[in-house]
Amino acid sequence: MASLRRPSGLLARALVLLAPTVLALALARTAAAIPFDEARHLVSRTGFGVTEREITALKPLGYRAAVRRLIRSTRMQARTLPPAWAHEPFHAPRFRMMSPEERTRFRKARRQRAIALRTWWYREMVTTPSPLTERMTLFWHNHFTSSDRKVRFPLLMYRQNVLLRRHALGNFRTLLHAIARDPAMVIYLDNRTNRAGKPNENFARELLELFTLGEGHYTERDIRAAARAFTGWGFERRTGGFRYRPRWHDHGEKTFMGVTGELGGYEVIEIVLKNPRVAEHITEKLWRAFVNDRPDKAEIKRLAAIFRAADYEIAPLLEALLTSRAFRAKANRGVLIKSPVDLTVGTMRTFGLAPPKGRRIVAIGRRLGQDVFNPPNVKGWRGGTAWITADTLLLRKAVLRRVLRSPAMRGGAAMPPAGGRRMDRKRMDRQRRNMGERMGEKGRYDGIDGWFVALSPALQTRKGVTALLLPIAPVNPPPRRAGPVRAVRMLVLDPAYQLK
Repeated sequence: MASLRRPSGLLARALVLLAPTVLALALARTAAAIPFDEARHLVSRTGFGVTEREITALKPLGYRAAVRRLIRSTRMQARTLPPAWAHEPFHAPRFRMMSPEERTRFRKARRQRAIALRTWWYREMVTTPSPLTERMTLFWHNHFTSSDRKVRFPLLMYRQNVLLRRHALGNFRTLLHAIARDPAMVIYLDNRTNRAGKPNENFARELLELFTLGEGHYTERDIRAAARAFTGWGFERRTGGFRYRPRWHDHGEKTFMGVTGELGGYEVIEIVLKNPRVAEHITEKLWRAFVNDRPDKAEIKRLAAIFRAADYEIAPLLEALLTSRAFRAKANRGVLIKSPVDLTVGTMRTFGLAPPKGRRIVAIGRRLGQDVFNPPNVKGWRGGTAWITADTLLLRKAVLRRVLRSPAMRGGAAMPPAGGRRMDRKRMDRQRRNMGERMGEKGRYDGIDGWFVALSPALQTRKGVTALLLPIAPVNPPPRRAGPVRAVRMLVLDPAYQLK
């Protein structure tokens, strides 16, 4: 028996010695847990909408670990299957050789493909398990703008979208070189007409002004030299791929930003990337997208230095931005206005709704001022207060009212509920009755009820659901006797819901 007691004593002694360490680790983990409101802020800014499931997944991790998880879980490919024609060979017909009937059929087919392309991306944004991937793809779509209206080949626009997603959190240097050779970009900025003796300056100008340096950090002489360097860069009509034509290239000596030689497009891009202003320009744009619309100069320089030190790797810059004091500051919550995509896609994700079928979601985005694959000009969508006008604010509320009255909401969520818990009908009815007694409403059973009772008990209060749906306090709080259905509707229609 003595031999049995001895190990027991050693075990007890070991537990006594380890107890302080175990307790310290437990306390450290508890201390590192993210508060609900901070986890909500992180989810809202890095994706579309907010669900309890997303917040619950991040809360135990600690803030920096949560940011790393979001960044490391990004995907290089869309999960949603694209339209069948996305894998067909490229076809560019000769309009002058087509009959009027053939031209009409081709234009109709092109419009249908353009709509299918938009609905495909909307569906991916709504259903993706990595909303940060689509958030960054949309960011680069508005940075390296191209428009289906001018490109006129939906297949090329699809390929560009795939390119932006593949490099969304990769290396900016690699992305910049790739986008310079992207056929949709070549067409959009007229580089296919850029040849020796007749240089077209459109791509060269936007490369410096919009893509890398910003206004005031180059000269007109630099633009002319860069345009000559990119002569001969075009696309192949037979395949839809990039094609370099040496006969069209200006092989003469050029001086660009103080460097003289027989420069080509690759050399020009590399010279530009040596300028510290590139990292600052990209950092400023990310700051406006994720923090607020007033970049802090000192912070921009600090973050840009991290970007340069990482040789233009985007992930380290984004991690530094999301863990910065400015991003985490309570003063910066609810200061960004939701874009139309934020509003529509975010609402669908929050309430577990599938995107409307057909062209309805496309029409909604266009009416609200954000027609994806069709930015208004080379500068893209301005964002910020430009999203809200007297007309668009009314339209936004009308869209939200329609969503709340939609058959999908009346019939329950089409996707897994926000809290991640599925309930049978009897349990939901029982929860609804208890909820009605607690909050003073005996209303009909509908999708908002179903969404509400799927939340955890901690959120099944007026305070809890407000904290989930809004980044700041509501302008018009629901009255105390308002039941869950009315309260949720009031919160969704509150001006604070337009913010993130």
